[in-house]
Amino acid sequence: MQKNEKISRKQLRKMKRKANRELYFCSACFVAVFGFLFYYLFGYVNSQQEILFNNSYNSRQSVVAAQNTRGTIYSEDGYVLAQTVEKEEKDTRVYPYGNLFSHVVGYTDKGKTGIESIENYWLTNTAVSEMTQAQNEADQKKNPGNNVYSTLNTKLQQAAYDAMGMYQGAVVVTEVKTGRILAMVSKPDYDPNQIAAIWDKVNEDTESAVLINRVTQGLYPPGSTFKIVTALSYIQMHPDDWNSYHYQCNGVYQNGENKIQCYHGSVHNSVDMIRSFAKSCNCSFANIGMMTEKKQFRNTIDSLLFNQALPIELPQQITSVALDQNSSAEAVIQTSIGQGQTQITPMLLNMITQAIANEGVVMEPILVDSIKSAEGKVLETNDPRPYQELMSKEEADILKQLMQEVVLSGTAKKLNGQSYTSAGKTGSAEFNKVKEDSHAWFTGFAPVEDPQIAVTVIVEKIGSGGDYAVPLARRIFDAWFEK
Repeated sequence: MQKNEKISRKQLRKMKRKANRELYFCSACFVAVFGFLFYYLFGYVNSQQEILFNNSYNSRQSVVAAQNTRGTIYSEDGYVLAQTVEKEEKDTRVYPYGNLFSHVVGYTDKGKTGIESIENYWLTNTAVSEMTQAQNEADQKKNPGNNVYSTLNTKLQQAAYDAMGMYQGAVVVTEVKTGRILAMVSKPDYDPNQIAAIWDKVNEDTESAVLINRVTQGLYPPGSTFKIVTALSYIQMHPDDWNSYHYQCNGVYQNGENKIQCYHGSVHNSVDMIRSFAKSCNCSFANIGMMTEKKQFRNTIDSLLFNQALPIELPQQITSVALDQNSSAEAVIQTSIGQGQTQITPMLLNMITQAIANEGVVMEPILVDSIKSAEGKVLETNDPRPYQELMSKEEADILKQLMQEVVLSGTAKKLNGQSYTSAGKTGSAEFNKVKEDSHAWFTGFAPVEDPQIAVTVIVEKIGSGGDYAVPLARRIFDAWFEK
């Protein structure tokens, strides 16, 4: 009996030791899991602090806003674009330029848009020294928020705004080698100083879509500017003999029941690739599109950032081209000349233009150059960085040659003879069944020998790109090269 009791005690001790080991193991697992979760949560909060702070459910925004005065937004040439001033013992957001920067700088009443939205975290918070904060607390003063230094150039913005005049449409100007956005205009516009007062009125006017930033949110048929894409696809299929292409244009292209005409019924006669592009011959480009393999055409389209989000923080619409292996001849023809179901934003067209000017490489768009504390400490900088190679240098050089000829002898001749050289492509994009109704496009860069800026213009419901968009672009180029 005693022996059995001894054995039982041994077994009991053994069982206890085993149970303890299992308990220790489980405890260690729980500690590891919670440690990992804590580490992950800490890392996530640290990396996503701007997103979390800007979340509308985060009450910390209002707490911080009550402690700090919202920071100032500056242009790249040092002018104030938005600032907070005290009026009648109340902080008021003021926009000294009124309508001029309305869409790109944005507003803070009725929500936040533009730079006011994308840099809300930095503008609301402060990075002044702890000593300064302590002194401000003692003096019952608010801390100054951080300041945002944009890439926007006031002279160029004014030139683009004035050029658009009373027209509806959009203008975007970028620096070719850096991707810095120098000007961004969308019309119709509004005065952000009055946004609360006009809120109901502008929201009721759905036809004008005043609050929409047409540069990134406006979807338009690209018209003949899409011939850049069609030409590139053909060049990629014929890298060594693209210059041997010829077509006899009689003003009408017929493929079965599909029939198109050149703009205003023009007859271009014998054309090669360069002349087809310079004269924007619809018939020749319909022929080029039908000669191009659908798979190759689609690959070129995808490589140029269609059907995907662009690397820009402003609200945007996704561009689209509905072309695949099963597309009909009519769809191929219409796509080749930038009509049909193709939709593009001015921002994407500008990025493609920028890539051509920059040896095939498009830079990531930059709207904010740096963030600094009120004491001048640099908190964040946005250095230029390549986003993607859209085409080879050789392909870009060929397109550059085609676009230069558009200015020298083609549809953008109104840009010829200036103190600077330029290259570009016009477009007249039909938007309904009335042939005479079209949006006017121009996209281009200057100077040709060492491109500095890329300019993209669309004027809605006005006519041909050569007649309306080119003169607007020339005024912007003039303003830049007068600097």
